[in-house]
Amino acid sequence: RQPQAIKVNGLRKSYGANLAVAGLDLEVTAGEIFALLGPNGAGKTTALNMIYGLLAPDAGTVQLLGRPMTPGAQALKAQIGVQLQATSLLPELTALEQLLLFARLYGQRLSRAEALELLASVDLSAMAAALPDKMSGGQQQRLALALALVNDPALIFLDEPTAGLDPAARRDLWELIRSLRRRGKTVLFTTHYLEEAEALADRVGIMDRGRLVALDRPAALTASLGQLSTIQLTVALTAAQINALPAVQLARREGERWLLQSVDAPATLSALFAQAAAVGQPVADLVVSQPKLEDLFLELTGRSAQLEVNHE
Repeated sequence: RQPQAIKVNGLRKSYGANLAVAGLDLEVTAGEIFALLGPNGAGKTTALNMIYGLLAPDAGTVQLLGRPMTPGAQALKAQIGVQLQATSLLPELTALEQLLLFARLYGQRLSRAEALELLASVDLSAMAAALPDKMSGGQQQRLALALALVNDPALIFLDEPTAGLDPAARRDLWELIRSLRRRGKTVLFTTHYLEEAEALADRVGIMDRGRLVALDRPAALTASLGQLSTIQLTVALTAAQINALPAVQLARREGERWLLQSVDAPATLSALFAQAAAVGQPVADLVVSQPKLEDLFLELTGRSAQLEVNHE
């Protein structure tokens, strides 16, 4: 069995009456890419900040790479890399100069050639002499990732690493994260992008209101929904008429469209078309899809609206 790179027990944090993280238990295996998925305000960033030592928990323990994570664990902190949700790049230093400075802050000697190699690994060779304000958002995020890797860490934490990036830049960064796994690194990242968790993570933990409400491989999480199907359509029926359809587990109106979850899509659709015909209303833009992480989150929490799906 692979050793545990991260072991968290009973992690808890409150801000006044607001319980941000409620007794989090989590284990991440060495060499794994693990995603904490949830809407804004779910507690993901607070949990991450406690795990890598930026924020002191009210209760609970954290072990990283087999050792306790404590405020004075400097040797341990030297083995981890962190990319914050908003990394503040130094505006007056070039990409190359920033890497050399960060290496010195870690007490390491990084040669110019090694720094250039690190920039090449995040596809920034052409920007070595560029200041941050001359870089695109995607290039700045890749530089932030390079800074998180400057000490060649065994364990890497990424907080919303692709937030605000366009689809092409997001997918470029995905490939860089996959390359970390190929190099034997362990990665824990937070995201509110559903397809990002599905595309990158070996396992996904879904957080809601400070609690871990599901944890498994993406395929196993969606398989747990069984025969649940998602039906999207446009039809002028009332909420009472829609909710009376057979096998419907959930119905939600989104503008002129309905989103339904059904455990027997053929039965639901048959009754739907009969009801629509009876009142003389057409059914348009019908889409039926099999379970995805979005459906599981909706079933667990009823809060799909804050999760983002990029339909590209």
